[in-house]
Amino acid sequence: MNTMSYDEAVEKIGYGPFQRRLMIVCGLGWAADAMEVLLISFALPAIGQEWNLSNAQKGLLGTAIFIGMLLGAWLWGRLSDLAGRKIGFVSTVAVDSVFGLLSALAPSFGWLVVLRALTGFGVGGTLPVDYSIFAEYLPVKKRGRNLVLLEAFWALGSVAAAGLAWLVVPTLGWRWLLGISAIPGLIIFFIRRYVPESPRYLLVNGRTKEAEVVLRQVAAENGVQLPANFQLRAIKAEPKVPVADLWRPALRRTTLLLWALWFFVSLGYYGIFTWLPNYFRSQGMALLPVYQNTFILALAQLPGYFSAAYLVERWGRRKTLAVYLAGSGMFSFLFAAASGLSGLILMGVWMSFFTLGAWGALYAVTPEVYPTNLRATGMGAASGMSRIAGAISPSMGAALMTGTLWAPLMVFAGAYFLASLTALGLPRDTTAVPLVDSLPPS
Repeated sequence: MNTMSYDEAVEKIGYGPFQRRLMIVCGLGWAADAMEVLLISFALPAIGQEWNLSNAQKGLLGTAIFIGMLLGAWLWGRLSDLAGRKIGFVSTVAVDSVFGLLSALAPSFGWLVVLRALTGFGVGGTLPVDYSIFAEYLPVKKRGRNLVLLEAFWALGSVAAAGLAWLVVPTLGWRWLLGISAIPGLIIFFIRRYVPESPRYLLVNGRTKEAEVVLRQVAAENGVQLPANFQLRAIKAEPKVPVADLWRPALRRTTLLLWALWFFVSLGYYGIFTWLPNYFRSQGMALLPVYQNTFILALAQLPGYFSAAYLVERWGRRKTLAVYLAGSGMFSFLFAAASGLSGLILMGVWMSFFTLGAWGALYAVTPEVYPTNLRATGMGAASGMSRIAGAISPSMGAALMTGTLWAPLMVFAGAYFLASLTALGLPRDTTAVPLVDSLPPS
């Protein structure tokens, strides 16, 4: 009998067509989510003009989706650990797309706020579920790079949202922007139904034979043949553990620092990028150039991801994350201090480059530090902190808007610098380290 551990089986299967297809399926859903989150920032100038909204009301509209994302991250992440990855993998995309489409039909400001919150409930669940299922299919030497590259699809969604806003809002209006952006998610919902359950989840939950069937299927798609008498070695792990285990001594420092990291990074990112079109408008740009320049900054996110994907394997997760966060803070400061349109755009490009590279590294390290029976719960809880920051930052930006870029951007640049220092305190680097399925008894 040829008995293997799960990690040995995954290394034997390798990285091939199955994982590449899974990345596309996860990534397109992630891009659709990015569109849902960011398109309000592109639509805000037009919505505000149509309904004569105050800055406080615009901030509330930007906050609404994050309130839904907070609840979604906690609920879907926990459900993914208790009932399986696939239920959330399929359902979250359906929820955010349906309510995203209904947002285009909102008859009033109040209804739009409610529908954006419901959209966020689906979006918030995508993060912990997608990263958990994808990480569990990856061999160790391919894991970090591919988790960062998966996050790069967020940049594609950002570019698509900016491009759509540029083309659609000045001619057809903001409702068409919201409606068109919901369509990709509806298509992806039907594709995701055919992705199998995570075999690592099945194994930890005692469903060894089902896990073996899935691994044979993945091996066949990758052109690899597992031995005829292949069997997985059973795992002695408690499949369903309480959320409080995130604070066991072995995880306490990691959980605390990750929560702080997600909060600070999100405060900086959403505080700046939710208000970016309004920042440009405050500098005297007409609406069309606002969308054109925001599109350029969105394009700068892609090389940020690709460089971080390379460096997380060369430098390690912790160092890459700290350096990119420091770069985010520095160029946010320089963006605030820039004079003239060319200087503003140049500093904004570098700000986008470092910020999204930092996001990629953070998305790589978070699922790696938690065991299988807490992986999605840990991801959901950490990302929940980002939703709290995301809910605060648009309203904070509204309160700090004084006609200049200086006041709000100094606060958000400071958040990046705090995040960089926090990253250096992470207790261990997970580069080239196998995933674990459970923690030893306390």
